[in-house]
Amino acid sequence: MSETNTNILQAMNPINHKLNWLLIFVPIAIVVEFSDVAGSNKEMVLFASTLLAILPLAGLLGRATEQIALRTSDTVGGLLNATFGNAIELIIATLALYAGLLEVVKASIVGSILGNLLLVLGLSYLVGGLKHKEQTFNREAASTNATLLTLAVLAMIIPATMVLESSLIGNSGGDVLQLSRYSAILLLLVYLSFLFYQFKTHEHLYISGVHVHEEPEMSKKQAFGLLFLSTFVVAIMAEMLVSTIEHVATHSPISEIFIGIILIPLVGNAAEHSSAITTAYNNKMDLSLGIAVGSSTQIALFVAPLLILVGWSIGQPLNLDFGLFATTITFVSILIVNSVSRDGRSDWLEGLMLVVTYAIVAIAYWGM
Repeated sequence: MSETNTNILQAMNPINHKLNWLLIFVPIAIVVEFSDVAGSNKEMVLFASTLLAILPLAGLLGRATEQIALRTSDTVGGLLNATFGNAIELIIATLALYAGLLEVVKASIVGSILGNLLLVLGLSYLVGGLKHKEQTFNREAASTNATLLTLAVLAMIIPATMVLESSLIGNSGGDVLQLSRYSAILLLLVYLSFLFYQFKTHEHLYISGVHVHEEPEMSKKQAFGLLFLSTFVVAIMAEMLVSTIEHVATHSPISEIFIGIILIPLVGNAAEHSSAITTAYNNKMDLSLGIAVGSSTQIALFVAPLLILVGWSIGQPLNLDFGLFATTITFVSILIVNSVSRDGRSDWLEGLMLVVTYAIVAIAYWGM
């Protein structure tokens, strides 16, 4: 086992162990859910309990994913971490979609993109830069992800401007829902093409220069067992969480938008956040970017279009109109990330700027 990967495991294990005590909130949430207590206090306690319960479950899910990823390449490992890192948010968003909470679904999509681009990548740059002063990564791969994200945000800009034009000059504005559904199909095709590009025709762009071997600590059966069990419990917690969102938004200062933009992505991506930051700390920036930026790309090109098509199938009119405010913030965030990553180098100051940008966004949504 290499020294680098040993350090990663040593860094990750304390994080997971510190979160594991929060598993006590799983039975607490279940007891609260099936208790006879009525009123707003029950809903508030259930909301807080399920959020806290999902944190360690995200860590366990991430742990299982890492053990499976150890049997693959860095490229596949990054994809697996990004995919299962987004699994919790996909579950929550799907349940919210079935419940008709379309604004929460849209907010969680935008929040996931912003959280990974600004907070996770920013903390990775910051933590890694404090230890290594300056770090390098493959700027061609970073540029490809930035271009894909720009395409995705274009699919958000067009419906938002159609709606804006309709409100300003009284036109019908076109069929935004139909445009969104057809755009979702095209974005999914782009994502599949990107996977072919990443794993087949341009695999060399995504291969880390550090070639190491590390023995998994779990058997394949144990890793998949932990993956399925944690996903199952997450689904139960997510269903309870979604059932409380409207009540919490009505009876507390926390709005539905803030829950979707900030709280759900923070909790759902906890394991993913720690993976990206610890790999950056150990100077594996290609893998760190593969998790952070790759996750945003996957949310924009796979998760969001998939949710729109699921909404289509169940009669929920989810579209790509995220509003002018959210669309503008997302577009500017992508521009900022593209600006700080185009030279293939990172340092702690660039990370600090990204984190501060995220803080400003969070403050803005708290006041909405």
